[in-house]
Amino acid sequence: MRKERKEYDLSKGKRGPVVTEKGKTRITIFLDDEIIRRFRALAQKTGKGYQTLINQALKQQLAIEEPRLTATAVRKIIREELSQV
Repeated sequence: MRKERKEYDLSKGKRGPVVTEKGKTRITIFLDDEIIRRFRALAQKTGKGYQTLINQALKQQLAIEEPRLTATAVRKIIREELSQV
């Protein structure tokens, strides 16, 4: 359990997203209302985010394959996550 501090040093803080993802770019895009409704409904059924589902649909349409998750990649992810704790 973390202790609450009375003061925090934010002098080295940076504006923007807390976690940046390599290989992803934040954009603004206009989509038809019906597209958003359907993907949000699908998100409710699957438990995935609607933006994730849109991304997957675009990849599928463009025949872009996801790289396979290897044991080495899993270890790297776990090390990165544990270093942030």
